[in-house]
Amino acid sequence: MEMIGIIEKKRDGKKLQSSDIEYFIKGYTKGDIPDYQASAFLMACYIRGLDREETFLLTEIMRDTGKKADLSSIEGIKVDKHSTGGVGDKTTLITGPLAASLGVPVAKMSGRSLGFTGGTVDKMESIPGMKVSLKEEDFIRQVNEKGIAVIGQTPDIAPADKLIYSLRDVTGTVDNASLITASIMSKKLALGSDAILLDVKCGSGAFMQDYDDACDLAKMMVYIGNAAGKRTVAAVTDMDQPLGHAIGNSIEVIEAIEVLKGEGPEDITELSVTLAGLMAYMGEKAPSPEEGKLLAKEKLYDGKGLEKFRQFVEAQGGNPEIIENYMLFPQAKHSIDILSDNNGYIVGIDADKTGEASRHTGAGREVKGQKIDLSAGIYLHKKVGDQVKEGDILATLQGNSKKKLLVSAGICKEAFHMAGSRPDKELLIRSIIGL
Repeated sequence: MEMIGIIEKKRDGKKLQSSDIEYFIKGYTKGDIPDYQASAFLMACYIRGLDREETFLLTEIMRDTGKKADLSSIEGIKVDKHSTGGVGDKTTLITGPLAASLGVPVAKMSGRSLGFTGGTVDKMESIPGMKVSLKEEDFIRQVNEKGIAVIGQTPDIAPADKLIYSLRDVTGTVDNASLITASIMSKKLALGSDAILLDVKCGSGAFMQDYDDACDLAKMMVYIGNAAGKRTVAAVTDMDQPLGHAIGNSIEVIEAIEVLKGEGPEDITELSVTLAGLMAYMGEKAPSPEEGKLLAKEKLYDGKGLEKFRQFVEAQGGNPEIIENYMLFPQAKHSIDILSDNNGYIVGIDADKTGEASRHTGAGREVKGQKIDLSAGIYLHKKVGDQVKEGDILATLQGNSKKKLLVSAGICKEAFHMAGSRPDKELLIRSIIGL
């Protein structure tokens, strides 16, 4: 009966107390509250909203359902970086090594993705031999010795979030700022870093498609992080078109390596050095974000970032020869080219559609636990602003199922929008909140 009263309280727009939220979180995590009541409660929160205090309480209580990592034996100011998710977003594999090359300890737990492509952990698994789980003492030792370790998230970190997110995913309650904040920040606060950098995506391929909504989400997460005693900064960045040229798993790792060689696409390079610069500033390795960005660029072009990536791969059992020999990655059996039907300029590439197309190649998951094709994905030969002629290749789709690729090709072609004149260049980094 108590759960019914809590549901009605939020349904009627009243403020929840700590005891209300704790009753729900602990009861649902233990299995004492059925899915139908939990769904009703989440929908009430979605429609009526949670204020900052309620969101902070929800985040802390979700965090406290599991283990809190102790990274105190890692020397220096540990800076975590998290993206709210986007198409072609492989920045962790670039910013992590760049920040580590500047002396910032990067001790990161990353997840697997349900969506367009795999998560960072899935991408790492496309590297032959790469381990994505380490004993705690080995994880800490690697960060102290190499400056960086990235592993899969353990199930004992904020277990309430996993249960609640699975329910939100099937009840239409995902894209709510407070619920997203609690989901992300409960895990980040449990992971033991001293500072948190958030990359909040905004656009057609993001949770928050509207700029103002993305800013609201960023401000909420920054508030929660700071209130919990963590230095927190958020960058609101563009996701109206895919980031870089590669969308997939192994092909995104290859593109990350190309960036670290100083030969990657302009957008992913610019975003990566900006984020690495912010990490350097937050980790007190640079006097300002601007100076941090300059230092990150130096490490990019003098090869120190690439060398740190090599050390990271080798330390976790991966074959470092992949840096020179991309044929060591999983190879797709089939490919299809998408050709332009017209002359003109690319004025838009719908990130959501390209993401959906990528998932259909086999690069992403429809359901949790589904095996993904690490070789599958999409390579964009053209980006917004490029001039094209009839017959030019817009994109190449690759994978191991011709049937899947044919479905993907139809979706991918719809993502490209053309006009007779070149569009104005959009800002990649819309704003930075919390500095």
